[in-house]
Amino acid sequence: MNRPEANGAAGLPAGLDAPVFAEPWQAEAFAMTVALHDKGLFSWSEWAQALSAEVKKPGAGADGHDYYEHWLAALEALLASKGLAAKPDVDAMARAWERAAHATPHGKPILLENDPHAVG
Repeated sequence: MNRPEANGAAGLPAGLDAPVFAEPWQAEAFAMTVALHDKGLFSWSEWAQALSAEVKKPGAGADGHDYYEHWLAALEALLASKGLAAKPDVDAMARAWERAAHATPHGKPILLENDPHAVG
């Protein structure tokens, strides 16, 4: 059964058989943005301005293939502008997660405490 059949009369638009997010991190960035807005950390108009600024930057893919990269950059920029997460802190945390991923045995959950450079 394809998606339109599963949704009965309401059916999905044609071509919606493709996943909305190409990678799990894209869904996570989307969900994080919604959650942070719901917590009142920024308004939708602030978000729209931040995202618009990112997708209008030179080098943005005309076909939108890099949309969620701009989404993530907009979120990082917005949080930094509000003093909630400075870029160096975000970058350091990303490096820690990457080290933890490389230090985690295959099939095991990636935990930040697996970072070999973790203090504690």
